[in-house]
Amino acid sequence: MLKWSVIFLVIAIVAGIFGFFGLVEAAATIAKVLFFLFLILFVVSLLTGRRKTY
Repeated sequence: MLKWSVIFLVIAIVAGIFGFFGLVEAAATIAKVLFFLFLILFVVSLLTGRRKTY
C-alpha cells in the first residue's frame, strides 16, 4: 500500500513539473488517501498484533 502512495506521489510531482494541473490534483489526492490509509492500517496492526505472554 505504501508503494502505491509513493508511485502516485511521484506521478503528481512529474505531472506538476510538466504542468498537467488536472492530473496533478488527482494523483496527489490518491497519494494522500493511500498514505493515510496505510498509516491507519499500520497503527491498527501495531495495536492488535501478536503480543508475547510471559
